[in-house]
Amino acid sequence: MERHEFGGESHSGRPQRNLWQSMKRGFTGRCPHCGEGRLFSSFARTAESCAVCGEEFHHHRADDLPAYLVIFIVGHVVVAAFMGMEATSDLSMWTHLAIWVPVTIVSSIALLQPVKGAVVGLQWALYMHGFGGHADEFETHPEA
Repeated sequence: MERHEFGGESHSGRPQRNLWQSMKRGFTGRCPHCGEGRLFSSFARTAESCAVCGEEFHHHRADDLPAYLVIFIVGHVVVAAFMGMEATSDLSMWTHLAIWVPVTIVSSIALLQPVKGAVVGLQWALYMHGFGGHADEFETHPEA
């Protein structure tokens, strides 16, 4: 059985990057490379590059993954909390709406930037989408 360790060199000859550390840095809105510069220039827009170390972020491809992950996380938490409240109390439908709609909206907005930062950190750590120093190549015939 082959053992994988963080650090050292990968099969491509490039040094391995710490996946969890870069995702944690991205989650907190910091540069996944140095951990000091800001990852975002506005709420959900990544900066062109890190002001401290110069790492470029403009080529990341987070696309819709952060939104899907936020929906998945918030949906599971809110539905579980709603079902727990429904089982233990006798609240009216309007009371549930007054509680769970704002909770869903606020928690979704609060999680969007950290989750997007973690996705960019993941891409940086795995040399994906331009973070490896080369442009993405598209396969024209993957079956060949």
